Amino acid sequence: MNRTARTSGRSRIVIETGTSQPDATTIVERKGLGHPDTLADHLAERLSQAYSRYTLEHFGAVLHHNFDKLALLGGASEVRYGAGGMTAPVRVLVNGRAAPACGDETIPVDDLVESTVRQFFAERLPEVADQLDIRFHITSNSSPGAVLTEGQTPERNRWFAPRSVEDLRERRILLANDTSLGTGWAPESPFESFVRELVDNFSGHSDFTDTHQWCGTDVKVMGYFEGDRADVVLCVPQKSPYVPSRAAYVENKQTILAECRRLAGLRLPGTPVDFRLNVRDVPEKDEFYLTYTGSSIESGDEGVVGRGNRVNGLITPLRPMNVEGANGKNPVYHVGKLYNLAAMRLARRLHEETGGHAEVHLVSATGERLDQPWRILVRLSEPSAQVDKIQALIDETLTSFPALTDELVHNGVLLS
Repeated sequence: MNRTARTSGRSRIVIETGTSQPDATTIVERKGLGHPDTLADHLAERLSQAYSRYTLEHFGAVLHHNFDKLALLGGASEVRYGAGGMTAPVRVLVNGRAAPACGDETIPVDDLVESTVRQFFAERLPEVADQLDIRFHITSNSSPGAVLTEGQTPERNRWFAPRSVEDLRERRILLANDTSLGTGWAPESPFESFVRELVDNFSGHSDFTDTHQWCGTDVKVMGYFEGDRADVVLCVPQKSPYVPSRAAYVENKQTILAECRRLAGLRLPGTPVDFRLNVRDVPEKDEFYLTYTGSSIESGDEGVVGRGNRVNGLITPLRPMNVEGANGKNPVYHVGKLYNLAAMRLARRLHEETGGHAEVHLVSATGERLDQPWRILVRLSEPSAQVDKIQALIDETLTSFPALTDELVHNGVLLS
């Protein structure tokens, strides 16, 4: 292994080449669109986008906010063969902060949040859209560190109560809001890509879901690959209004397993794959993964931002990871969002450039320049990678944060 260390601005950059390739053994998990944690992640990001777009349109800047502590508390439902319904609403705890005004102009934060929440569920889980109990826990409290002195208002007190957009420090210089890190790696293995496709096939819009109305979206897959064989455990719910009997449910399970084997034959040819589906089912007691809405959020389960897929859409404990919840964070200067997305994209570009495995870690120090991370670590399996080319790609990434913010706000990107 070769190691090059250099300093650029306030950043300490280490580039390692000729590092080892990842081991063949792979553990990978993915949660589908109807999983409570995915719902919480995506709703938090929708709220950030809605608030950002509103303040951009009205004031010309994204005002301070964060919705990354949002939580969903499951409701209650009754499920019968061929029928079902909600008996208690899903509670949406909108936890976070948002500037309620800019100067003398009020921002209708509660109305904006409520309309966004209801529209999100109308699209994602329409059966729940009119069964929501939305609780607002949104403050505009200033960040710690605002020391009061006679005759002066601390700058930090203006962050969530700006007199105008000129009170936003980030309009002058982008500084990291936190000491945190972003992590990325590439490429995905064929097995990791297979797990992603498997979940999306049952959870999103696909030929399978278009022709099988009973397939719910609260899908979860855990895969284990040993190099020459794989084991996959799936949870795929069925929607009770479209399942008239126990026999129908059991037959549908066979349909799901047949689809799993078909996809495995296409994506992992020659690799034996063992599938286990809805292993908690107890047929003789009519205990099945049968739901009214297609998601366990209808009945007691909870979802919290940051507990689901990472920004690349996977949970991979044998790969480098961090525990940041990126969704719902401010897209202008929150490193827990921007550094994770930038690290992932940089790793993919480095893989394309070198042809080998790439790993990127961007580490921030709070209050320092966003485009000059405190530490940058790049690991490449290709021993002949040219350090100057790698440095050029790093520099390009670090100058792209304004464009990344614009993409997050306007393109409707839903991380994970």
